[in-house]
Amino acid sequence: MEQHSGDVVVVVVPIPAQGHLNQLLHLTRLIASRGLPAYFIGTATHNRQAKDRVHGWDPSTISNIHFQDFQIPEYITPPPEPNLSNKFPNHLVPTFEASLNLREPLGVLLRALSTTYRRVVIVHDSTMSFAAEEASFLSNAEAYCFNPCAAFSIHYYIWDEEKSLLQLGIPRLSFEGSTTEEMSVFLARNKAWRSFSTGDLYNTCDALEGRFINLIAQRQLDKKLWAIGPLNPIAFDSTRAPPHKCLEWLDKQPPNSVIYVSFGTMTSLSDDQIAELAIGLERSEQKFIWVLRYADIGDIYKEKEGKAPLPDGFEGELKE
Repeated sequence: MEQHSGDVVVVVVPIPAQGHLNQLLHLTRLIASRGLPAYFIGTATHNRQAKDRVHGWDPSTISNIHFQDFQIPEYITPPPEPNLSNKFPNHLVPTFEASLNLREPLGVLLRALSTTYRRVVIVHDSTMSFAAEEASFLSNAEAYCFNPCAAFSIHYYIWDEEKSLLQLGIPRLSFEGSTTEEMSVFLARNKAWRSFSTGDLYNTCDALEGRFINLIAQRQLDKKLWAIGPLNPIAFDSTRAPPHKCLEWLDKQPPNSVIYVSFGTMTSLSDDQIAELAIGLERSEQKFIWVLRYADIGDIYKEKEGKAPLPDGFEGELKE
């Protein structure tokens, strides 16, 4: 670590899942653009993944973003299972559990930074809350919990007690089967650590979710919260690689004329589900961009990214 002294340093601790890595890397860029040094914490594999997949800017061009590559013990992650009825990506739970091994080297880094900076600020993913407890051991450190999901989704955890949702006209939802026992244990452990955080950050904005943000604020009077999204970059670096061909095609389409279909990087669909979606999109007679892929595994560089199969002839019939 470089030897220098300063006023404030920010340490960002994501969980190694693409949607989480990406959002917190964009936030790290915003922090660094204000002149603050920022440390992005992870294994070498997942820091590489975050940099390789980011769009619109080049992380290597910002000198005050420091990617801190920590080593953790090797672990085995199973492949995704697209035919399971429960679509939660349970194959990534071993990766999440392994990420808890980042705690010890993170603590060492925080203690070192606390001796050279007046204030150490930790921004941790909501599922990496051990970072908040590590911050609590230092007199000049504070931690903020970053919530990558919609503010509305937070109410899932308190649905039975939240009468305000019914008053807002929100129908009751069933979340049965939305997770697994292994992930529930992991989340319960994180919940205990979250009490050490000073406040919450949400990748959303008042214009989209003001009423749900206000409900959260009413429940946690002892903590501050900020809606800081959306974190997608507005301006793009034109010196980087040209945009994906899908984006070039999209720019040529009339406004509000294209459907976007994606289930993210963590979900794999069965062949039957893919076939049904294909039929629905074809019969909709709407232009669309469909991101069809197998889910990420714990280390995306160990295996070539799987390409989910389209029904025979589908792409040729519809491709412009």
